[in-house]
Amino acid sequence: MTTPAATSLDADEERVTRAQRLLIHLGAALVAHPFDTGTHERLRAFLDEDAEPVLASLATLRRRPEAELRSRIEELAGHTLRSAGGTA
Repeated sequence: MTTPAATSLDADEERVTRAQRLLIHLGAALVAHPFDTGTHERLRAFLDEDAEPVLASLATLRRRPEAELRSRIEELAGHTLRSAGGTA
């Protein structure tokens, strides 16, 4: 078993990762407590203040060519992806 490399995320990767974690947390909170006003306020704040730069970062990441994405995954994971039959 390999261990992840000590490579850090770039700014776009970090922004999208943080937003994904936040939105999963908020989604779970809404399921557990659908009428919690604090959760609604945090979601509104994200949408008003942070969603636009996160979407821009996501668009940047999606424009990366597949070879670059695979290389980046290998770098972050600390091992080489197999490409037999076009699957990882």
